[in-house]
This record gives sequence, C-alpha cells and structure tokens, in this order.
Amino acid sequence: MLNFFHRQVQLWGEETQFSLQEKRIIIIGCGGLGSSLAYALGASGIGTIHLVDFDEVSIHNIHRQIAFRLDDQGKSKAQIVANTIKTRSPYVQVIAHQERFDTFALKNIEADLIIDATDNLPTRAAIDAYAKAHKTPWIYGSVEAFNGQVAFFDQASFDLFKITNRTPAGIAAPIVMHIASLQANLALRYLAGLSVKKDWLYYLYFDEAGELITQKFALPAA
Repeated sequence: MLNFFHRQVQLWGEETQFSLQEKRIIIIGCGGLGSSLAYALGASGIGTIHLVDFDEVSIHNIHRQIAFRLDDQGKSKAQIVANTIKTRSPYVQVIAHQERFDTFALKNIEADLIIDATDNLPTRAAIDAYAKAHKTPWIYGSVEAFNGQVAFFDQASFDLFKITNRTPAGIAAPIVMHIASLQANLALRYLAGLSVKKDWLYYLYFDEAGELITQKFALPAA
C-alpha cells in the first residue's frame, strides 16, 4: 500500500496515510462535481466511500461529468462511479446507493465527512439538516456558468441561502472540475488532520477582463 501512495506518504508520513484507511465519507451526487470528487478522493486511500445518486447517465451529462462515456447512457451514475474507483484503487471500499438523498438519509449511516455534489438548494438544505443531526461536518460546492462556491460547514448555518428550485444557467466543464478540486482538497486536508478554514464561503468567478477573482465571507453560526 505504501508504494501505491508513495507521493502522499512523502507529503504527510505513513501514520497519516494509514489513518485515512479508517475514514468514512459520503458523496451526495455523482454528476459533474461528484465524478471529479470521486476520482480525486477515491484514489487517495480513504477507507470507505458512500456514493448517493438516483440518476442515470444522459448524453448532455458527459461533457462535464468525467466518469462517463457515451456507452454509459442509461446506466446508474452511482454504480459506474463506484466501479471506476474500484479499478483505480484496491484500498477503498465503495458503496453505491442508487436512490435520492431523502431515502438514503433514513439509513442513518455514520461518516467522518459529507460532501455535497448536488445541483439544487433544497437537497443541500436537507444535507445540512442531516449533518447537523449527526454532528458531522460537510463541504458545500456549487457551479454555474464560469462561477463557483465552496464552503466547509461546521458550526455555520445554511439558512443564509434562499432555498429555491431555480434552474441554473449553463455550465462550463472546467469550472466544475475546479470547484470539485477545491472541495477535494478541503476534504483530504480535514481527513488527514491538517488545518482547514471552516465556516467561510469562497466565491470564485471570472470578471469581464477574464481574471479569476476569489472572494470570501464569514458564515453566521447556526
């Protein structure tokens, strides 16, 4: 195992790498964000990953959802991502839950961290309620057009978001991968016992001149 994770062991040592084997995470959504998150975290040595997604692959998903190919249309997103992770790393247990989050929540599965990879605010509000009930931190991520948001929720309230079912605008594939990468970095640092800035919202966007701007805001406590 240490040879497989050689470059990570160089980064934080054998003890931390072995500790990741004991960690359990839940990724809600296996689309654009979820695909990239699963690739990044699935090959990092995290012991158990629960993947939750009720949906099947459609042709319009594939340009931004890197886990899928054209011949995956009509197949379960969660199961495909789970199978892919298993082929990339033999040191992770992956469980695919082919169901909506409200159904999954009834299972009361314990985890060290929950990661949002959904595409709507009502589900994120439900994730926040579930996380608070289980006293588990969670990482929020959203994308639209060339913009994105990321936050590590610990003590902060999600109530500042106006919960609507508004359909988002179009999405460019690279921003999806960028936001997922930021989420994955926060997740891996937290699980490895490294410092993480909690309860701050990071907003990233390209201005009219094409410059990438990052803003951050403190989130109110629950």
